[in-house]
Amino acid sequence: MKKFMQKKHFIGVDISKNVLDLALLKETGKNSFVELHTENTIKGFSRIVSWIEKQGLQVKDCAFCMEHTGTYGLLFYAWLAQKGLLFSVQSGLQIKQSLGMIRGKNDVVDARRIADYAFTHKVKLRPFIMPSAVLIKIKQLLTYREQIVRIRTALKNSLKSHKQYQSISGLCNITDQIYQQIDRQDQIIAGIKQQIMDVIESDELLHKNYDLITSVKGVGLIIGAFMIVSTNNFTSFENGRKYACYAGIAPFEFSSGTSIRGRTRTSKYGNTTIKTLLNNGANSAIRYDNQMKQFYQRKREQGKDHKVIVNAVCCKLVNRIFAVIKRGTPYVTVYEQNFPN
Repeated sequence: MKKFMQKKHFIGVDISKNVLDLALLKETGKNSFVELHTENTIKGFSRIVSWIEKQGLQVKDCAFCMEHTGTYGLLFYAWLAQKGLLFSVQSGLQIKQSLGMIRGKNDVVDARRIADYAFTHKVKLRPFIMPSAVLIKIKQLLTYREQIVRIRTALKNSLKSHKQYQSISGLCNITDQIYQQIDRQDQIIAGIKQQIMDVIESDELLHKNYDLITSVKGVGLIIGAFMIVSTNNFTSFENGRKYACYAGIAPFEFSSGTSIRGRTRTSKYGNTTIKTLLNNGANSAIRYDNQMKQFYQRKREQGKDHKVIVNAVCCKLVNRIFAVIKRGTPYVTVYEQNFPN
């Protein structure tokens, strides 16, 4: 964070699939921007250095800031990291909420807003740590798996309607073909899972952390791989509580004075993918982990809603995962002893 305080000039970058829009905010020219429109390619990136120097500035005195845009920004991140330039990648929602009410939207305006956000919040900015090549491989495989799962789900949903048609039309070949396609997607998904496992096993530290987190009941290959990627192998989050906020499973109190007593609830702005995966893991833990099962039953007897309890189990899973990583030892179930009075 101190690194951003030492920078004199801030560059906001709006990233799209094919182009970058940059807005330079100089230390001496508040609300006075200089823009650049360039291609989202290595050739386009090379124009950025000369553009900065034309303003009478040095690249080393500038800090870059951009919204997280997934794969669209990956090449630019790699270029910045290779050049040794300081940059931060922020949540688009966080930037939007910090600006309050805004009017209008286009790429140039967005780049200006990001630059202004970086200048105003430089004390809070954290440098982006470029993930290793191994983590990028796992992330790509997870993304591909998610896409194939969506295709398989769509096929299964279409199967229901075609079965109804079949009872009237008598056509069997359509449903037969859909079954074949579903089987094919199952094979692809199984192959992707094996590839993920192979990549994890190729790296000693990744494999060690994977073994630790999957020692927690309810955590399997996909949850383990996704948590390794989303935490940059547990270097991006200090503790389980912060990760729970990122995932959108941390409960927050809504109250003010004596008149406002809202229900404690989670934020709707979280990483929906890991939230869904953790929910699946929580349901598994409730079935196979005696402690989680007893916790669930106790809360149900107290009148708690099923979803609320499952969310609490998600938080427990995350805390257990971060605990085993911190200790460096696998999770061990503590058995309760019932001694006679």
